Amino acid sequence: MSISTRFTETFGVEHPIVQGGMQWVGFAEMVAPVANAGALGFLTALSQPTPEDLAKEIARTREMTDKPFGVNLTILPAIKPPPYAEYRQAIIEGGIEIVETAGYKPQEHVDHFKEHGIKVIHKCTAVRHALSAERMGVDAISIDGFECAGHPGEDDIPGLILIPAAANKVKIPMLASGGFADGRGLVAALALGADGINMGTRFCVTKEAPIHEAFKQRMVQNDERDTKLIFRTLHNTARVMKNAVSSEVVDIEAKGGAKFEDIMHLVAGSRGQQAMKDGDPDGGIWSAGMVQGLINDIPTVKELIDRIISEAEEIITARLAGVVK
Repeated sequence: MSISTRFTETFGVEHPIVQGGMQWVGFAEMVAPVANAGALGFLTALSQPTPEDLAKEIARTREMTDKPFGVNLTILPAIKPPPYAEYRQAIIEGGIEIVETAGYKPQEHVDHFKEHGIKVIHKCTAVRHALSAERMGVDAISIDGFECAGHPGEDDIPGLILIPAAANKVKIPMLASGGFADGRGLVAALALGADGINMGTRFCVTKEAPIHEAFKQRMVQNDERDTKLIFRTLHNTARVMKNAVSSEVVDIEAKGGAKFEDIMHLVAGSRGQQAMKDGDPDGGIWSAGMVQGLINDIPTVKELIDRIISEAEEIITARLAGVVK
């Protein structure tokens, strides 16, 4: 038995499982095993210092897999934005056929990719944003519930409501994101109207993930309460792992009137990168979802994907079939 959905049919992958773009994680070492296991993985464009580096990473991934994979391009407002047009060109010239976009006003990027026959999945956190992306002409939506790692938006709508609310209105294929780790989650997502699942934190806790072992062990030890919401007072909420640094950020914000400058030294990307290099889970900010509470081991990517599919198949064919009389 296999699980076939509008997503697998549209994007030409075996399983309705996606490893979305993740800063400092979405490298060839992560993406190729996902592709080889029959799911869809995304390189993270902006983890590469330059568009030329992205082109090299695409080529490196191709040496490791002959299966479909994509590139994530996240668009964020910035005083000095990265050269997005050059990153797009590297994606196009690299022969990439699937792109995951996220962030701020992606229309220009969607149009450019579509001109070159590239399928686009847009990641968003609200039904209104999903409908806007659908109007822009994207091929699929990834809808992020409040449980997710990273930026859950400002509406605080959990997946149990957000996924079916989006499914009621969005006509194109849709992935459920935020809080997924196993076959139970996949079946639940399908029941709620999604066509597959997008996982981040769960893929971080695999043998192939290019993350220090100390971080993986911390996420196995953590439970569903071990996240913090930072930047709430700045209206740019981010869910990160609960640790010494994120707790300090929350304490500063709780005093009121905090500006970004007051916490910048704590949340700097360079500090997080150094903590990762040093294997210090308390040394910086690290995105992680509430789904940590469902993570109990560090499997290979293939073991994880195969397990999710087999669990889902067992639930659908045995457990659920048995309750219908």
